[in-house]
Amino acid sequence: MNIAIIGVGSVGRSLATAASRSGHAVTIAARVFEDAQSLAQDIDARAVSSNTEAITGAEIVILAVPFDAVQEIANEIGSHLEGKVLVDVTNRFDPRDLDGASNAELIQNMVPTARVVKAFNTLFASRQADPMIDDIELDGFVASDDDGARQQVLALVESMGFRPIDAGPLTMARALEGMALLNIALNMTNGWSWQTGWKLLGPTS
Repeated sequence: MNIAIIGVGSVGRSLATAASRSGHAVTIAARVFEDAQSLAQDIDARAVSSNTEAITGAEIVILAVPFDAVQEIANEIGSHLEGKVLVDVTNRFDPRDLDGASNAELIQNMVPTARVVKAFNTLFASRQADPMIDDIELDGFVASDDDGARQQVLALVESMGFRPIDAGPLTMARALEGMALLNIALNMTNGWSWQTGWKLLGPTS
């Protein structure tokens, strides 16, 4: 697949690395072109100088930026995202923020013509490029109101080494963001190593 990744922080780097390693064609954009270029050279991807250029021809666009940066990006490229699969990986860091709509639902409202999908948010960046613990695949939960978009991202998740889990409609992003917040809080409270991830155990068929 042709994957556009906007952002080269720890999450952007991990997802770009995993996608490229899995054989996908990855295009990277960042505020600073040299940062995108440096990452692209490291992982055999392509760097471009604008978000608009990055998403041209992309089958899946991944927003690997903090949530407070999304509105600016939506204002910039929202008109170019019509019909495109737009993956939200953002999380919340205050339990009080879990009331009401999820980040993913808010992004769908920002870019109503995009096919928004929630994915990759329940694992830390340290595990997004290495979703295995003790030879066990960690789960990659995917939620979207668009069945076709959800299936595309489930296929991407699987190709990158996760066990794909169909979490259903976009409203389930509220639960996924809660799972991420719990994982963050546990690591902060207990001084863990920020390597933990979620695994659903038991029969799934």
